[in-house]
Amino acid sequence: MSPIYGLARHFLFAVDAERAHGLGLKAIEAAYRSGLNPLLATRPSPLPTRAFGIDFPNPVGLAAGMDKDGAHIDALASLGFGFIEIGTTTPRPQAGNPKPRMFRLPEHDAVINRLGFNNGGVDGLLANVERARFRGVLGINIGRNKDTPNDRATDDYLRCLDKVYGAASYVTVNISSPNTQGLRDLQQEDTLRRFIGTLRERQEQLAARHRARKPMLLKIAPDLSEAELDAIAQVLLDAGIDGVICTNTTIDRAPVAGHRSAGEAGGLSGRPLFPKSTAVLRGMAQRLDGKVPLIGVGGILSGADAAAKIDAGASLVQFYTGMVFRGPALVGESVEAIRARRGRAAK
Repeated sequence: MSPIYGLARHFLFAVDAERAHGLGLKAIEAAYRSGLNPLLATRPSPLPTRAFGIDFPNPVGLAAGMDKDGAHIDALASLGFGFIEIGTTTPRPQAGNPKPRMFRLPEHDAVINRLGFNNGGVDGLLANVERARFRGVLGINIGRNKDTPNDRATDDYLRCLDKVYGAASYVTVNISSPNTQGLRDLQQEDTLRRFIGTLRERQEQLAARHRARKPMLLKIAPDLSEAELDAIAQVLLDAGIDGVICTNTTIDRAPVAGHRSAGEAGGLSGRPLFPKSTAVLRGMAQRLDGKVPLIGVGGILSGADAAAKIDAGASLVQFYTGMVFRGPALVGESVEAIRARRGRAAK
């Protein structure tokens, strides 16, 4: 952690978690515009990585959720990430769940959130993308509106897919957030087979229309049973999905039992998520047997954590909560740990 971020964190942790999130983004934006980013973090040297048919300058990315509307793409990319994922975006703007809806658990290096896809809608996100100067790898994470029932959820995802396809390097389909009622039901085998089949068909139509094939990834939950993971893996192999992100946040509170915020509804992220998310990652890597590339997300708080995700089968890693507790220095630390891990593997 840089001394400047350590000082900033002291002030950010003194205010409400969601307000601190907004202030933190504004601070990163201000540092970028004033040329002070090197004081926050040293940009890592390249570590080229290829996955999903895309060349990444390094394998460390920003997870969706930090910049839901793509309003800070250039500033965040300047911190050294190999790729940026924005969203989750929905067809129509929505306010999300009632506040307060984000809670820090500093003793556990964790956050609980129940934001509920609060965002300005896909058209607003695309306007921000068009204004950005960033020309690197940009993922766009899509979801359904809160008031769209699951029997019409596919329409929301198709609407978003149609709109973001031309602007995205890859598209992530988010059906694993615990903060939109019923969303995780879309992971059930028969429903998922129909859902993914329809989106894959549209993906190929869009590839022909745009004369460019953009990868489509599925982000899954960490709270699935072994049988559910077996079924999901088979569906994704049959459908020819391009990639899987393991994982979203967890509803399990066992790792933080007894904390004053443990009873808050929402998804738990940060250090307590690491064992569960990494176990799902490792299990999916075994099930998919190298046929589908994976992104490892969940509980990365150090370079060693990032390297452990690679060891578990990930081609790339992402974090968000790690930025809250460690700051931008975590980007370079993670790149260097993965570089060292590759060096050892090559011997």
